[in-house]
Amino acid sequence: MAFSIPKTDLRIKSVACDEHRLTVELMDGRSIAVPLAWCLRLFDARPEQRDRWELAGGGYGIHWTDLDEDLSVEGLLKGAPAPKAQFPSARPA
Repeated sequence: MAFSIPKTDLRIKSVACDEHRLTVELMDGRSIAVPLAWCLRLFDARPEQRDRWELAGGGYGIHWTDLDEDLSVEGLLKGAPAPKAQFPSARPA
């Protein structure tokens, strides 16, 4: 019996954040969702800051200029929380 292995395309198609999670849609149809608590800079950010993202690394990463935050598909697929922020909260007092 023959079967085909689906092609994977790990480039990012879209990114969305709500108050609880970050969801990344990949070009191959998969979705990755992680709790915002795993991405402290995003967790502390205002919704409009979370919405200002851009693709990085040829489509394999996400960059938030306002927050100085970068995440990769590889890291999200591993399922590990982002390292703790070394800087104060991104949310103004």
